[in-house]
Amino acid sequence: MKSIASLLFLAAGSAVAASAFAATPDYAVLQRHPLGGSGGWDYLTIDAATHHLLIARNDRVMVVDTKDGKLAGEIPSMQHIHGIALVPKLRHGYVSDGAANSVHVIDLDTLKDLRNIPITGKGPDAIVFDPASGHVLTMNGHSGDASVIDPASDKAIAEIALPGRPEFAVSDGQGHVFANLEDKNELARIDTKTNKVGAVWKLAPCDSPSGLAIDTRTHRLFSVCDNQLMVVTDANDGHQVATVAIGKGPDAARFDPATGLVYSSNHDGTLTIVHEDDANHYRVVANVPTQVGARTMALDKATHRIWLVAAAPAPRGAPVKDFTALVVGTR
Repeated sequence: MKSIASLLFLAAGSAVAASAFAATPDYAVLQRHPLGGSGGWDYLTIDAATHHLLIARNDRVMVVDTKDGKLAGEIPSMQHIHGIALVPKLRHGYVSDGAANSVHVIDLDTLKDLRNIPITGKGPDAIVFDPASGHVLTMNGHSGDASVIDPASDKAIAEIALPGRPEFAVSDGQGHVFANLEDKNELARIDTKTNKVGAVWKLAPCDSPSGLAIDTRTHRLFSVCDNQLMVVTDANDGHQVATVAIGKGPDAARFDPATGLVYSSNHDGTLTIVHEDDANHYRVVANVPTQVGARTMALDKATHRIWLVAAAPAPRGAPVKDFTALVVGTR
């Protein structure tokens, strides 16, 4: 039998938990900005310096002003782009072109396409800047490797063989880039000093990991998976910390260090929001209705709001209609 003191402690703890639950902010789609235009889309990136949302929009980069949601410009003459990595000191963006097997260098201030860098990797998709090495890495889905680009020369300087097909990747800023291996249900750690894979970790029960985010303070990686799971991995040794239920069809993950929130944008029209209570404990605080197809996102760290894009439902291969940006935040 529990003592009176322990019962009082449990009651007090329950009251605190109930109070915290009741105080959970009310998340919702706050704004919808019609953008229009043809073509599909992939990853989204925010340039904080210019308050621009950069959208990989098939054959061009679509640029949206996050202050008013209006189109600020477009950077054309691309084939089939996927992601955009920013090198802030240079004020350059690096855009992966999966059809051309190349990377476009864009000026983030003038919104001009400066040059095109050919790579030997096939099907560059996700792309990431690693501050420790100063290099940009593309994740090449068709050839199962990563290409390393030196922004100082704007040339590809190395290819890193990967033991699977890479999806999204993140840098810890300390000399490692982590990449989900979609076909192997694994996570690879790349040493950016040697340009070699240093470790490969199992993600089971994750099936087909896509989006990836990182908390560099707690050294936690967040992989979102097709079987409606977020798997949390220790970035130091690869041991699995937790699994969390998310929506269906995720394609992106983001972590906000200021709020301790992890986001999963899901094709089923939900945004799953998870709170990092501590390094080993996580809980879902909301599943926000968004729009079917809103599977990729960007986090605006200045406003702590999430930007997503979606279009009206249409048969596969049909022209895109009603392309719209959505902004999720607290009311």
